[in-house]
Amino acid sequence: MPADNLVRMANRIGQFFDAMPDRAEALEGVAQHIQKFWEPRMRRALQAHIDDPAALAAVPLDPFVLEALRAHPQVLAATAAAAAAG
Repeated sequence: MPADNLVRMANRIGQFFDAMPDRAEALEGVAQHIQKFWEPRMRRALQAHIDDPAALAAVPLDPFVLEALRAHPQVLAATAAAAAAG
């Protein structure tokens, strides 16, 4: 799946959770949603996008979503570790 589609989907998830009054709960909600409903290759592609400053500048991730994924790195790191092992 192209990075722009993943970013658009992640940003929409972020918009939903950003409306929650408890910021910590909202950040966790974004991370949990991506972990539960995105397949590993989607999460790996999003991680690769985040790790590439030029790509991230060209197709920006909402700062709230980026904060959520950085606050909960295990969401994307677990799939990267599994890919390296398998």
